[in-house]
Amino acid sequence: MGWRKKKPDLISDRARSLNTAIARLEAEIKELDSQLEQQASQRADPKFRSTALPSGGTIQRSPEKPAAKSAPPPGPVFEEMSGSPLKPRAETEAPEMFNDLGVRKYDLPALLSRIRNHFRGPTTSNPRLVNYLAAGGVHGLRPLRYEKRMARRGFILLVVVVTLILLGLAYALLPRR
Repeated sequence: MGWRKKKPDLISDRARSLNTAIARLEAEIKELDSQLEQQASQRADPKFRSTALPSGGTIQRSPEKPAAKSAPPPGPVFEEMSGSPLKPRAETEAPEMFNDLGVRKYDLPALLSRIRNHFRGPTTSNPRLVNYLAAGGVHGLRPLRYEKRMARRGFILLVVVVTLILLGLAYALLPRR
């Protein structure tokens, strides 16, 4: 019975090794975090940053001097927006593609390409894994071509059965001459 050993599962072995690496990194993060907290508690004079001005400098706070009131900023600080909501956001798009209100005009070729891309599906982030799955290179998993073939056969069988049922109904319900 020793000659029939179970084949090793490469995916679960890899997952196990990645989980141990993650646990090791988490322990290292906790250790560095505790060191950072210790260093922060040892410092006597914490640094504070001014929130009134976005580019304000760091303010040193000394415990022996009372803090003097600083003058408020001369006015509110506004950030510049990246673009108007009524104008096209992408610079690559032509202004002719938008109407007076800034709404995109109807674009038939773009609609067709979006529909085509929707049915095509997303591109894979790992084409090497897809090749392994398609060729049956991972032990314990059926090749993708086998799964496609079985799905294709099932679809053809379903179409044949539905066609025969419709022909039978048409034969039974249509008047004979």
